[in-house]
Amino acid sequence: MSIPNIISIARLLATPITLYLILQSAFKPAFILFVAAGVSDAVDGYIAKRWNQTTRLGAFLDPLADKVLLVGVYVALGVVGQLPTWIVILVVFRDVLIVGGVLLLLLVLGTSARVRPHFVSKANTALQLALAATVLADLAVSIDFGAITTVLIYVVSLTTLLSGAVYLVDWVSHVSSEERRR
Repeated sequence: MSIPNIISIARLLATPITLYLILQSAFKPAFILFVAAGVSDAVDGYIAKRWNQTTRLGAFLDPLADKVLLVGVYVALGVVGQLPTWIVILVVFRDVLIVGGVLLLLLVLGTSARVRPHFVSKANTALQLALAATVLADLAVSIDFGAITTVLIYVVSLTTLLSGAVYLVDWVSHVSSEERRR
């Protein structure tokens, strides 16, 4: 078990606590934990690359921890009425689409595809993090980020749609090439 994997597991375990804090309207500690989780993501990536501690487990664990945290925070912020329902559905649906596509490849075709994040997906993740952090910061310190939050909501929706479309095209292409091989 490498240090980056331990950090990813800690981030994964911090998710239910963060969600609980949001649902209890304890926004300041939720914000602090969310930011700490975000920093831990950068730290585990740095350590893994800097000291050659990348592992196959880490390649799955790190993005899983990120997605569980982000999707969970979006759902929790939607439940407490701090994000529009439509953006929550869009973000969750995109991730379900990606995971579902990988599972279908595995179950139906008996193959797997290496899901490589595209630039638009990396930008989307960064923007999703920025939106969640902005909403939580607004609630934690009572600073009105209204216009910034509104712009981020629409930019996140656009990059979520684009990212989902890119993954869908990749998935269809992979399925087509697998069927041609058979």
